[in-house]
Amino acid sequence: MNMGGRILVCDDDAAIRTVVREALRRAGHQVETAASASDLRRAIRSFRPQVLLTDVILPDGNGLDLVPELLADNPHMPIIVLSAQNTFTTAMRATEQGAFDYLPKPFDLAELVQAVDDALARGAATGVEDDTRAGEDLPLIGRSPPMQEVYRTVARVVSNDLTVLVLGESGTGKELVARAVHDFGPRRSAPFVAVNMAAIPRELIESELFGHERGAFTGAAQRTAGRFEQAQGGTLFLDEIGDMPMEAQTRLLRVLQSGEFSPVGGARAIRADVRIIAATHQELPRLIADGQFREDLYYRLNVVPIRLPPLRERGADVGDLARHFLDRAAADGLPRKHLDPGALARLEQHVWPGNVRELENLMRRLAALTRDAVIGSTLIEQQLGIQSPQPLLQDAVGAGLDDVIEQHLARHFASYGSALPPDGLYDRVLAEIERPLLRQTLAAVRGNQLKAARLLGINRNTLRKKLTDLGVGPTVRRSE
Repeated sequence: MNMGGRILVCDDDAAIRTVVREALRRAGHQVETAASASDLRRAIRSFRPQVLLTDVILPDGNGLDLVPELLADNPHMPIIVLSAQNTFTTAMRATEQGAFDYLPKPFDLAELVQAVDDALARGAATGVEDDTRAGEDLPLIGRSPPMQEVYRTVARVVSNDLTVLVLGESGTGKELVARAVHDFGPRRSAPFVAVNMAAIPRELIESELFGHERGAFTGAAQRTAGRFEQAQGGTLFLDEIGDMPMEAQTRLLRVLQSGEFSPVGGARAIRADVRIIAATHQELPRLIADGQFREDLYYRLNVVPIRLPPLRERGADVGDLARHFLDRAAADGLPRKHLDPGALARLEQHVWPGNVRELENLMRRLAALTRDAVIGSTLIEQQLGIQSPQPLLQDAVGAGLDDVIEQHLARHFASYGSALPPDGLYDRVLAEIERPLLRQTLAAVRGNQLKAARLLGINRNTLRKKLTDLGVGPTVRRSE
């Protein structure tokens, strides 16, 4: 049962003060408000709040800059930072200054009340060394609600060594999240070592990860340190963990359980002083069901999951990202370019099957190859290969498709007479429809899988998996 607490709310917006005050009072708390940094200091002395909620931009100061000072005098008072400057920088600065939590504006009142209850239950803020990185070119860009969740999770895990599993489609920036966790954590001065499981031959993965002793196998002329040893004291990023072969999964699990590893061909155990961050674009529960991924390893890795949203779910961030990539291209020596409103609107309408990576590549290409300083919508459409709607695949998805499917199902059921067909009918019929659709799509784009994925509205890796699962062979590109 909530017994209530003393809550101080500081914001220069009277409407926000009123709304938050009433929501917290209805939740059973005593609430006082302040409109400035000077009012805030006076209220802390007189009201002695158990939790403080403060905006960042105040008439006479910066709420983030106040956090260390306030915590020094009130070490058991959790501080929740509220900010309309909802960027990665703000979330990280709030955490680094010692704030208990960070809520971007506009916030959900129920979430705010829950954050206050959590702060009261904790009873004290988590102090973090003040090492602000204002002005740095930070790796994560965007103000959309899905990215705010990413920022908040990253801010909560940087100060500990919990294992993180980053989930998201190819091109969403999973390695950037891993680097952010490392660069803002206590291991930042030690190595960040990344290894892509999908890029290593399966017979070499164990040697790559754990190293090998001289003579361990043919060609091992000298001792070689593996990625675990190279990352000692720092962070080991295991990208595309879903592609790790089963035998290597077993050995990785043993390392995570024991905290030690041995090089291939070696007997001595080496302590694994690394933080593990794994990432994948695959659905690991499905791989587990198919017997391709160890369930116990999944639970060892999935301590703190961070889901990176695809770019199509964060359309509000496209403009910020595009401008950021153009600025970075100019910093690299390419001509400075700008987007006109029509170009920006066209970018925001695009589905982005290649996600942030595709957008970045497009911006660099435009910066390098276009003559005009201002980029318009026509140029965007040309570069993305967008054409006017065509009756492409009309034979496959035309008006008569429903009748064809119904006739096929009627024959299917009739073939069983009075008995029902075996279970799994949905998957079997879906596979029968998908096979010709994939074949026709590949034929229409002359075997170009990237174009086929874009046309179908699915990720390229998803298309490849479907082609494999359904036994649809590669389509050879025909000459023009």
